[in-house]
Amino acid sequence: MTISKTLIASAVLAASISALQVQAADVPAGVVLADKQELVRGGGSEPATLDPQKIEGTPGSIRSKDLFEGLYNQDGDGNQIPGVATSYDVNADNTQYTFHLRKDAKWSNGEPVTAEDFVFAFTRSVDPATASPYAWFMEIPSIVNASKIIAGEADPSTLGVKALDDHTFQVTLERPVPYFVKMTSHQNMFPVPKKVVEKWGDDWTKPEHMVSNGAYKMDEWIVNEKMVFTRNQHYWNDAKTVINKVTYLPIESPNAELKRFQAGQMDLSYELPNDHYKQLLREIPDEVVVTPKLGTYYYQFNTTKAPYNDVRVRKALSYAIDRNVITKYVTGVGEIPAYSFTPEVVNDFNPETPDYATWTQKQRNQKAQALLEEAGFDKSNPLSFKLLYNTNENHKKIAIAIASMWKKTLGVQVTLENQEWKTYLETKKHQQFDVARAGWIGDYNEASTMLDLLTTTHGNNDGKYSNANYDKLLHEARTMQNPAENYNKAEAIAIEQDMAVAPIYQYTEKRLVKSYLGGYMPNPEDNVYVRDMYIIKH
Repeated sequence: MTISKTLIASAVLAASISALQVQAADVPAGVVLADKQELVRGGGSEPATLDPQKIEGTPGSIRSKDLFEGLYNQDGDGNQIPGVATSYDVNADNTQYTFHLRKDAKWSNGEPVTAEDFVFAFTRSVDPATASPYAWFMEIPSIVNASKIIAGEADPSTLGVKALDDHTFQVTLERPVPYFVKMTSHQNMFPVPKKVVEKWGDDWTKPEHMVSNGAYKMDEWIVNEKMVFTRNQHYWNDAKTVINKVTYLPIESPNAELKRFQAGQMDLSYELPNDHYKQLLREIPDEVVVTPKLGTYYYQFNTTKAPYNDVRVRKALSYAIDRNVITKYVTGVGEIPAYSFTPEVVNDFNPETPDYATWTQKQRNQKAQALLEEAGFDKSNPLSFKLLYNTNENHKKIAIAIASMWKKTLGVQVTLENQEWKTYLETKKHQQFDVARAGWIGDYNEASTMLDLLTTTHGNNDGKYSNANYDKLLHEARTMQNPAENYNKAEAIAIEQDMAVAPIYQYTEKRLVKSYLGGYMPNPEDNVYVRDMYIIKH
């Protein structure tokens, strides 16, 4: 895959390579550290919660990586490395995983992290009373009784998890799932302190109550202003942590972030404004970092209402999007035009190219016009709808460009509607939209992390696309040693046949990183840990 990359300063690059060997801040010999080890980073939108089992969206996820630690972490290539678990055993038929927990893992209040904390967290994730937006995540590996519990057909206590002793945690699956361990670095499988949650209920994540087991603990949370984390002195690897304090700023605007970065008020951005990319490359080339990302930017169709339940309408709208124009002129920072749903960077799977991707844009436009007319829409009866996106300049620019393409090619009349993140999530959840901007970053490095999103029962399938054959292929793939054949068949059904969603481009991670920030180590799933970083004297 060809992708543009701008490398950071040589000392920082050397630090990143070195840090791949161990999950900690490894400072290369000769690098002099700054006296003040405090990091300020952009945090995107204000997250609704920092409860690992209730987090929804990237803003909450990136913060959780500093506060909590699961069984396994990831290195810069997305490979699994030990977290709370130092190792695991698997039985003969690969259905029972026994994790051995480190005995020096502690909560920020000094109490030990035990296997019971994992039992409690896994169980509350599937318990309908928790209303976890990621409950479906526990169904993917087929943990015993997970699906029945989520459906209200079994008691949460019957979930296939067990504490054999304080430092031995066992998970039993209904069928072998080869990639299960890859999933354990996701926040939905992070442990939570049972005593604290039971004492404070939903208030347990307030700064005065929160107890966490990661490299940092919560000190301050001023909504819509900042979150401040400081080192967790009880973290098992605190001796290898360098940065003492990290402040997250909830800034939705990439342009506002850029101003803070240029003013020296921020060390690491959440993203960067696309229209400033080329200028930034000229002005600060050593501080612009672009890397491949396991994710797809796409538009969802509300298939529960007409005319978006008509495949001809969905295909017409998708075909009329000139993805090359979007990635070259609107975003223009290394994104790859997407015609399939699964990005190319995913491990062990190469998506087959759908037929419409081989057409010229002129051919796609002609086909789109014919399909929309066949569906009953023309100049005398134009299609008209609202296009929903969450508040963000980059999303707005993309929406304006695509709405213009639809109007020019199809005569479609589009009204743009932007909403603040939390409202946008609720609107989509209740299917109160026509067409909506969406994006998905993989939760683990395997194709199902994308494809499962379009299954009938997936919690984030807001467009409510449903195809029984598609569901069957994904279900069978869970136990296949080489599921690529099923994945390609599923792609063909969802995108080529049904156009369940309109893929637009494959993500890249685009951030502004101060040249004095060492150990910044992005990976395909954007699992970035502040505990790996350090500030070089400057």
